[in-house]
Amino acid sequence: MAFRKRREALRSILTGSICIRPGSVYDATSIRIAEDLGFELGMFGGSVASLAVLGDPDIALITLTEFAEQIRRMSRASTLPVLVDADHGYGNALNVRRTVQEVEAAGAAGLTIEDTLLPQAFGQAKTQLISLEEGVGKMKAALDGRSDPSLVILGRTGAVSITGLDDAIARARAYEAVGVDGLFFTGIKSRGELEALSAATTLPIVLGGAPEEMTALDYLASRRVRIALQGHAPFAAATQAVYETLKALREGTSPKNLKGIASSELTGRVMREAETKARSGEFLGLKK
Repeated sequence: MAFRKRREALRSILTGSICIRPGSVYDATSIRIAEDLGFELGMFGGSVASLAVLGDPDIALITLTEFAEQIRRMSRASTLPVLVDADHGYGNALNVRRTVQEVEAAGAAGLTIEDTLLPQAFGQAKTQLISLEEGVGKMKAALDGRSDPSLVILGRTGAVSITGLDDAIARARAYEAVGVDGLFFTGIKSRGELEALSAATTLPIVLGGAPEEMTALDYLASRRVRIALQGHAPFAAATQAVYETLKALREGTSPKNLKGIASSELTGRVMREAETKARSGEFLGLKK
């Protein structure tokens, strides 16, 4: 299959012995930059997907069609493997199955399915989770929707900061028993929590953020963490750069006097590199 090499690369990361940090990507340009800089993996988060596509916050407004189309654009622009945050699968278990099919066809190397109750219930200030039984059903549906066995499916839960460590362990064990390829944890605040989750499970772990005391890659690797996210600073930086550039232009600054990342020199270089890759067939994976 066209995207199998990317998926096998992600599987190699998960079955390896080290922990890596992925590059946060959100469009065709950002993924090309991440690949050129040597990142082993891209991460396409649900929050930046909503911001990049809709300009809206992460409140379950983006549709599966919009999400998959953005993945497709990135897959065409670069051969960098991308792990995507598919949220709750855009609905119930049947929607999860469809989500996996669309994301797989769009070229993702892997995806996460979480057990958060989305959209958030009316009148509820705190994040809620679906039941363990429904979470298991979603994981089963995700696996059933996969046609390429190399596609990575991760079971994700934020239970540790919502319902507690014991519930997080129960959910992780249940998702592992279903057959997911790895476990994605958010909301972990201490080494003790990570070590308890690691001791209770056997699958590779992806960590969605951690306090300062848990940033050492050697330590994370020793607890079976293979991928550790660092948030989505590139999108924030890009947004700030656009704001500053437009503000300067609005206030009368000449384009030739703009400095830093707003320079036409950088833009021109990116465009020239993109044209070279397009002509060689590299974007489509035709060039070895």
